[in-house]
Amino acid sequence: MRLRYVLSLLVASALAFAYASPSLSHSSAPTTVRRHPVRDTIAASLDVKVGDEVKFTFHVTNSSAKRVELRFPSGQTHDLVVLDPVGREVWRWSNGRMFTQSMQNKVLAASDTLTSTETWRPEHPGAYTAVALLLSQNYPT
Repeated sequence: MRLRYVLSLLVASALAFAYASPSLSHSSAPTTVRRHPVRDTIAASLDVKVGDEVKFTFHVTNSSAKRVELRFPSGQTHDLVVLDPVGREVWRWSNGRMFTQSMQNKVLAASDTLTSTETWRPEHPGAYTAVALLLSQNYPT
C-alpha cells in the first residue's frame, strides 16, 4: 500500500519537474519567438475500387513550387487500415510484412506524385472505412 503512494508521488514529482517553467535568465536581451505558418506542401488522396477485391490507390503529391524530401524511419513508406463500422481494425496492409530498418528519403519535385497500390480481399461484405497513412517523419499524413 505504501509503495503505491510512493510511486504516485515519484510520478507526480517527475511530471512537475518536467513541466516546470524554466528559470529566468539574468540577461537583459529580449527573447523573441517567431512562428512560421505551416504550409500544406503535401496533398494526399485515396482512391478505392470495390469488386471481388478492394483496390486502394494512395496518391501523395507535392503541391508546393519547390522540391520536398520525405524522410522515412524504415523501409515502410505508407500503411493502409480498414475499419469496421464500430471502428475496430479489420485489416492492416503492413501486418505480417517485414521492412528494412534503415532510414530512407524520397524526393518529390514540384507537382510530383508518389503512388502506392494495394489490394484487400474482405472476408465479409459490408460497410468499411479505409485509412491511408504516409509514414514520413517530416510530413506525416
